Amino acid sequence: MLKAVHEKNIFSFLYFRQDGQPAVKASDDILAFAFSSSGGYFALTDDNKRLVLFRTKPCWECLSVRSVVRRCTSLIITAAEDKILVADKSGDVYSYSITEPQKAGKIELGHLSLLLDVALSPDDQYILTADRDEKIRVSLTRAPHNIISFCLGHREFVSRIFVIPNYPDLMLSASGDCTLRLWEYKSGKEVHCCHLNSYNYVFFTSCQKYAVSRIAYCCQGNYIAILCDCIPTVHVFQFDAATQLLNYRHQISLKRKGWDIAFEETGGLWILQEDKEASLLLYRPVDGHWQPVADDKGLMKMSKYLHDNWTMFEGSVGTESCYSSLYKASFDNMAIYLQKKEERLQQQQKKRKELQHESNRQTKKIRTRESS
Repeated sequence: MLKAVHEKNIFSFLYFRQDGQPAVKASDDILAFAFSSSGGYFALTDDNKRLVLFRTKPCWECLSVRSVVRRCTSLIITAAEDKILVADKSGDVYSYSITEPQKAGKIELGHLSLLLDVALSPDDQYILTADRDEKIRVSLTRAPHNIISFCLGHREFVSRIFVIPNYPDLMLSASGDCTLRLWEYKSGKEVHCCHLNSYNYVFFTSCQKYAVSRIAYCCQGNYIAILCDCIPTVHVFQFDAATQLLNYRHQISLKRKGWDIAFEETGGLWILQEDKEASLLLYRPVDGHWQPVADDKGLMKMSKYLHDNWTMFEGSVGTESCYSSLYKASFDNMAIYLQKKEERLQQQQKKRKELQHESNRQTKKIRTRESS
């Protein structure tokens, strides 16, 4: 989930070898991570400016640990699984080779603002980057200096972007302006906009500003799940390809703040939340409604593992929003002007009173002398 997009230790168990000894410092914070499309590779960056690459098959193996120039905010692995694209807080995107795991990074493109997310089209032809200044830029991956379009419309920082796998010309974006938007990103055209505070009415009175911290998508049913920062709720939408609309379907209320969400291939929705006793939840659609599942063997196994290893999550419990410092500061120029004007008037009145008092004092002295 900068105080930037900053997932604290959620996957820090990957820092341990199979003998239980730490491979690197387990206290280091993981800033960004991603699996490759096949699941064969896993990459992460931490706050010590390291990019760590793992091969996951047939067993977990650390291939390289490379230094990055700046602390990173997001990363993604290409569909061809030959490169890692890493976005950092200075606004640059670097590429790192997977086939040559020790090779240094190469700068690909840059923004003038902090980058918060990076995405790729399913064919690796386009690279999409989202920044703090409300912009989403679409560039050619092979020639990133060639900008195809800008997707403009958000009024705050863009926290998440996601290209829909089975509709590769469409992209979802979420922002600190409490909206979820659908785009034809190659032309920069906005297709649909959902105002999330109309669904979060229970929490909106106490939390005026919030951003989407996760977007998950399920090709089976075209379901979209979003997790909002600081609000213990998961919203489920369904994309209608015929009308190109995002239809609101369900709200899943959580006891604690949500950390992450993911769909399984069969359509089940997994939720990781800040609760030691019920850290992992599984929901499945039943007659159009999402119902919790309690008797799943995989759920029980993973829940026990997380409960027994809860110490690696304790550093993330109770942390503040990682997006609060990204909002634009608002200034009421008229109020400031009127305040300064009032201060000037008061100073002038005070000065006039002091002059009047001095004049009266001098007059009194003169009359006293004359009478003497």
